[in-house]
Amino acid sequence: MMRAKALTLVLALWGYSAVCIAADAVRQWGRYEKQFASDKSYDNPLYDVAQFVVEFTSPTGRAKRVNGFWDGGRDWRVRFCPDEVGTWTFVSQCSDKANGGLHGVNGSFECAPQNGRLAIYARGSLVRPKGAYHLAYRDGTPFFWCACTAWNGALKSTEEEWITYLQDRVANGYTAIQFVTTQWRGCDVDSAGEVAFTGSGRIRINPSFFRRLDHKVDQVNEHGLIAAPVLLWALPVSTGRELSPGYYLPEDEAILLARYMVARYGGHQVVWILGGDGRYIDEYEQRWKNIGKGVFGEEHPGLVAQHPHGQSWIGRQYADEHWLDIVGYQSSHSNAQGTIDWINKGPMANDWDKLPARPIINLEPNYEEIGHRISAQNVRNASYWSLLATPIAGITYGANGIWPWIRPGEEILNHGNSSGVTPWFESIKLPGSVQIGYLARMIQTLPWWRYRPCPERLLEQPGDKVYHHFISVAKTDDHDSVIAYLPVRQTIKLSNPLNLRYRGRWFDPVKNEYSTAEIVYGLNRLEATSPADQDLVLILERQ
Repeated sequence: MMRAKALTLVLALWGYSAVCIAADAVRQWGRYEKQFASDKSYDNPLYDVAQFVVEFTSPTGRAKRVNGFWDGGRDWRVRFCPDEVGTWTFVSQCSDKANGGLHGVNGSFECAPQNGRLAIYARGSLVRPKGAYHLAYRDGTPFFWCACTAWNGALKSTEEEWITYLQDRVANGYTAIQFVTTQWRGCDVDSAGEVAFTGSGRIRINPSFFRRLDHKVDQVNEHGLIAAPVLLWALPVSTGRELSPGYYLPEDEAILLARYMVARYGGHQVVWILGGDGRYIDEYEQRWKNIGKGVFGEEHPGLVAQHPHGQSWIGRQYADEHWLDIVGYQSSHSNAQGTIDWINKGPMANDWDKLPARPIINLEPNYEEIGHRISAQNVRNASYWSLLATPIAGITYGANGIWPWIRPGEEILNHGNSSGVTPWFESIKLPGSVQIGYLARMIQTLPWWRYRPCPERLLEQPGDKVYHHFISVAKTDDHDSVIAYLPVRQTIKLSNPLNLRYRGRWFDPVKNEYSTAEIVYGLNRLEATSPADQDLVLILERQ
């Protein structure tokens, strides 16, 4: 408890005191919350109240309709992130017009200028710039996605554990946290032994479950991190299938459940992951398109991603799904040739420039220590290859002890033998965990949002002969900067059609160190040989 109080003080000094300043006032990009007291009780409010919406009008006259949510008993709430400074007004609308506590309630609040130093507030909520392959803050500053998968973290952790984890992720350069928001095949109940909902066909929401989750989501944002909640885990496998609501719930129930969570967390700084580990094409394709439209078809807060099962690509099939902002994929957990070729030569690398511009992100590459076979080097390989196979947008890290939030003596639910799994509090210090932070900091020193894959610049591709020797290359359109990932000690040979001269640097992704690269020039070509028996990143910057 003392640590939590100390954190609150630190955050206040650091600038988070900017978010909520009074009962009827809020800072720009902060979270405004209004409580409503219903005149009556309902047996199952999720169904008995077909609509509870609050229409906010901005100081310049723009209208925003925001869904409210039931929070137990006669308590209803709405959460909203205001984007304009000044006086906002609102009026509530309820399908039960006879309920004076929910229908026709008017009010106003003041939105003050933002004065915090956390980027998610100082620069404004994330957007997907039109025609871009990256995310950005509202002020236009590019946002690099460096996430960690703490699937069970928000469900199982104590307050002290969650703060320890979030502090570490911030210190290591991470920018987002991926987590699950209901019971799922990896966690059947939360820390209090409760579930988010019960039933199928006519579900019942458990507000006490979500009130505990509220605090965890608050803390993600309080640390300056983007919250990336999975709304509907959806893996249709025999073991734990009944714990994948995105799979077993009827379509309309899945929509209802997801819309409830979007209403509940729409005032936070979020990127929604609609489905988790699901199959979103072929036999399930229309179902998920219907769910996507049903949850996000209207105006909605936040951006939307999908998280498919291993080696599944939804780029072409979802090209016209306007609710989808981020094309997520999962390369899965393998060092086999099939997996490595799929990352480097598969549909992402071949399709990205033939589809509408969207960020493309590997939301689940190799998990460190999964199956006791994935090393830090394997994590780096999959991450750098994924990063450069498409226009750079971001990468996600995972460890076999973090995602299930394993403590000593615990077993991973529905996921095989858990013996020997490093506990979460030690896993955050694993080499790969730290080195992905190095990646994020290194890439953000460069104009990363301008890079595009340029495999045609390679005069020789070693990966065509030895699959795990694959060299990834990207450049800016003006050729001013080139970046390449060499997974082993080797020579990279590049075409140089303009005969430009570059300053060359090697980045050591293990030690987080730079060294000078010796560039050998020829007519319309150049080459460099990596100086270490490990993977290195070559950075060329025009002189």
